[in-house]
This record gives sequence, structure tokens and C-alpha cells, in this order.
Amino acid sequence: MLVSKAARRYATALLELAKEQDILDRVLEDILLIKGTIDESRDLLVFLRSPVINPDKKVAALDAIFGGKVSELVHKYITLIARKNRQNMLDQIVAAFVEKYNEHTGIILAEVFVAKELDDKQLADVKQKLEEVTGKTVKISTIVQENLRGGMAVKIDDTVINATVKYKLEQLEDVFLSAAAG
Repeated sequence: MLVSKAARRYATALLELAKEQDILDRVLEDILLIKGTIDESRDLLVFLRSPVINPDKKVAALDAIFGGKVSELVHKYITLIARKNRQNMLDQIVAAFVEKYNEHTGIILAEVFVAKELDDKQLADVKQKLEEVTGKTVKISTIVQENLRGGMAVKIDDTVINATVKYKLEQLEDVFLSAAAG
């Protein structure tokens, strides 16, 4: 998801407030609830982004959905965002908050591409190795792609380590083709 500079500023402000009030983990839980709700409801996202719907109705809807379910700080925060007519970027703000939280706590996200699902031990081994290499806490999401045939590829930010059988075969094929052409 493309996140605007404004969304990052709003997310940073919330992170700083949460740190100041020493409720960072609670705010993260609230933000993940909001993120999950928005991710699961395309209708809510369309509603929040609609320029024809009155901002007061959006404030009322957000209050009805999240009132009593999130901390007072987050409730006031999303109300402020809606009153400032920024509710159209709430999905970006919550995504940016999660990024900022991960940065602050030293967590990095790794996507692991595999041909078949990893068992718990294999997953723990991969996680441990990535944490040794990066020196950070790693959260892994696995993506099964049967066409990889074996091995794995790991993507962290914009760095990809590709050790799949498919990739090795493609490299070998390139070597043979360039040798045959030469």
C-alpha cells in the first residue's frame, strides 16, 4: 500500500503520544483492530473515502464501530482525524502506525516464499537464522508457491535472497545457453 507523507505524520504523532502516555502496546492493539476492520470491509473503506458523505456522519459511524472497543486516546484520535476530514486516509494512517511501531521496537517483516508449507521447527530455524543475520526481531509470513519446486526465497524490505530450486535451474539454463551460443 502506498502511504502518504501526511499519513506518516499522523501515525508518528500517535506513536509519540502513546509512548508519552506509556500505552504503546495498547494503542498497537487498537490500531490492529481498526486495520483488521478496514481490511475486512471494503464498504467501510469506500464509505470513509467518499467525498459526498458528510464528515459528521463518518465521525458517528467510526464512533459506532469503535466506541468502547478502543482506548480513549485512539478514540479521540480517530474522531480528530474524521473532524479534520482525513478519515479518507485512515487505512494509510494505521498501516503507517504499524510500520512506525515495528521500526521503534526493532521488528522487521520477512516474507518467506516456499514450495510447500514449513513445519514449526523449520519456521523457527528460519526465524532464528534471520534474527542472527539481521540483529533484529523478525516476523515471518510464509507464502507457498508450488512452482518453486524446493528451497526458499526470503524478502526483507527490498532485498531478496533467492535460494529456490526454480531460480537455480534458471541460472543453470542461462549458463548452458550462453555456452552454446559462444
